[in-house]
This record gives sequence, structure tokens and C-alpha cells, in this order.
Amino acid sequence: MARLGVVVNPAANGNRGSLPGTGVLRELEAAGHDVVDLSAEAADEAQQRAHAACAAESGQLDALIVVGGDGMVHLGVNAVAGTDVPLGIVAIGSGNDFARAVGLPAHNGLDALRALERALEAGPRRVDVLRSTGAFGTIRTACVVSVGLDAAVNALANSYRFPPGGGKYIRAALTELRGFKPYGYTITIDGERREMPGTLVAVANSRYFGGGMQIAPNAQIDDGLADVVLAGALTPWQATRIFPRLYEGSHVHHPAVEIIRAKEVVVEPLAPHPQPPEAYGDGERIGAVPMRIAVEPGALQLLAPHVR
Repeated sequence: MARLGVVVNPAANGNRGSLPGTGVLRELEAAGHDVVDLSAEAADEAQQRAHAACAAESGQLDALIVVGGDGMVHLGVNAVAGTDVPLGIVAIGSGNDFARAVGLPAHNGLDALRALERALEAGPRRVDVLRSTGAFGTIRTACVVSVGLDAAVNALANSYRFPPGGGKYIRAALTELRGFKPYGYTITIDGERREMPGTLVAVANSRYFGGGMQIAPNAQIDDGLADVVLAGALTPWQATRIFPRLYEGSHVHHPAVEIIRAKEVVVEPLAPHPQPPEAYGDGERIGAVPMRIAVEPGALQLLAPHVR
């Protein structure tokens, strides 16, 4: 059996048929694993505890398991960064975009635990992550780094208590679109520089963000490239019309939308246009531009099916 470090999101619960977060701990122990509970009331403390356990030479973990949604995946990716510890996911959060992208069960703790046991037996697969660097330091992201209207919507959605799940994102989008004005960007993509007013800038390692929106329908997590999704200057009305198309991925056919595959992107503000909002990764606040976002090919050992 394996020695597993486990971090449970205090908000994880048994809704939608899932096991409560504490139940995951009990099930792993019942399966014979040596379980080290690294959970904490504050995310920063849990991050520190998890990273210290992954980096420890004595009593090294066989895997780090995070229980919750994409925010917990974000915590886990940054905890295992620079180590050889694989990451496992029990996706019982509200969005679960990364689990969806890699073929893991979501909203059902029992199914997620069965998939985890199979992956522990089969061994991890290597997948890419995004490394963002700036005045905030270095932060890694599993899904998507957002630096446009999508980031502003994310920030506002995080402040809402209702409606549950993706409904917060829709409510926030409708609010942000009132009186929206395009931001100013200088964007350098694999050395090619451009200046533009824009509505949306997203650097995607995987297909989904925002609770099931297909921001980059063709993105792959193990090809060494990011899909850079750009939407030029849109009026509030145009942005309102394109927003619902994100769910099915048909926004990519809009003439204002462009997708470029790249290894590295540098995003800087461009005056006199409005300053871009702070960036978000996996639904978590990263920091303000300027920033450099680079793909780290195969940097994450992931306990997930060996399929695309």
C-alpha cells in the first residue's frame, strides 16, 4: 500500500452523491494506505504543509491527493512542483474543470477513489503545466491562466455566495459586461510582439475553465504547447452574445477570436487603454501583469488515465 499525503478542502462536502471530504480520508485508510492528513483551515497553511511533505527526504510520500475542486488542484500542482511526487485528485468541488479534461470522475467521491486506486496501480502519466512569473513570484497552473474579461469575471464570481457552481460565473459575467471597455495589451507570443486592445486573453493548458466552458476546445495537456486564446476589442453587446458560445466552444469561429499555439507568452499593459485585471489561474488569483507564462512540458506526474 502507498503512503499518501491528503489535503481536503474544508468546503468539500457530500453534495451530488460525493463522499464528504473526511470520508475520503477514512476510505483511503480502510484500503490499507498510510494516510498523512495535511489539511488546514487556511489555504496558505495547507499549501505550505503539502509542499514541505512532498519535498521531505525522510518519510517521502508516494503521492499527494487533493480533495475538492480546481482550487485544490491548483494547490496540489504548486505543492508537488519541483518534486517527484505524483498528484491524485478526488474531484468533489463545484467546477472540476481539470478532472473533466483528464478523464477523471467528478462530483462522486466513490468513483473518484476507484479511479485513484487504478491509477496508483498503473502509475502516473506525465502532463504539462503553465508556469507564471512576475512581481508575485512563480505560480503554476493546471488549466488556464486568464488575463482579460474572463479574469475580471472570475474575481467577481469568487465574491458571490450564490447561485451555486457555474451560476456564479454567469451572474458575474452579466455584471462585468455593463459598461465594459476593452483592455490594453502588449502580448509577445514565442518572440512575436503585438499591441492590441482586447476583451479576452487566456493561456490554456487544457480545454475547460469557469465550470465547463470550452475556452480552448483543441487544447491538449501533454503536447508541450499552450493554446493562447485572444479576443479583440468587443462592445458590451458583442461580448454578451459571444459569452454563451464558450460552453460549446463555438466562440472560436467568431472573427474577433484568434487561437495561437505557443510555448511562451509575455503579457504587459498597454496605455492609454484600461489596465488589464489581475490574472487568475485555475480560478485562483495569481497577480497583476506584466507576467511571463511558459509551458513546462511533462512537469506534473498525474494519477489519471493514460488517455487524451
